[in-house]
Amino acid sequence: MARVLLLLALCVLPALVRAARPARNPFVVQGSVYCDTCLAGFETSKTTNIAGAKVRLECKDRKTQDLVYSKEGTTDSTGKYTITVDEDHKDQICDCMLVSSPRKDCRSPSAGRDRARVILTNNNGLVSTTRYVNAMGFMAAHPMSGCTELLRLYQEYED
Repeated sequence: MARVLLLLALCVLPALVRAARPARNPFVVQGSVYCDTCLAGFETSKTTNIAGAKVRLECKDRKTQDLVYSKEGTTDSTGKYTITVDEDHKDQICDCMLVSSPRKDCRSPSAGRDRARVILTNNNGLVSTTRYVNAMGFMAAHPMSGCTELLRLYQEYED
């Protein structure tokens, strides 16, 4: 009888512990990658999205800057990527960054638009586990036609 109780406890106890543990809600990190076809340093109406671009999510220890977590993703046909993260990275600094572009005419990461910070914790008051990352971009090798006129329009709005 004691063996049956011991066997029952060994089978039931792990199930009870698992049931008592809160359910894990993975984070979903979403963003997009574009080609700055006008060499403007920001998105314009001539900006195109890049399918097949590689991005990486990296989380580093806040104090030591040691890499704790890394995961790569690839953009779909619309230039958007999704990376699923199973664990909370509360005291870590997490950034999405550009890795590579499949386009030969648009391979150079745009300074200041080559990475974006993302907060991956449930301890910040947000209910949703979806995290939207600022768009990141590569620079075209040469500006496309019509960019001079377009950028002139942007300058007119500044004055």
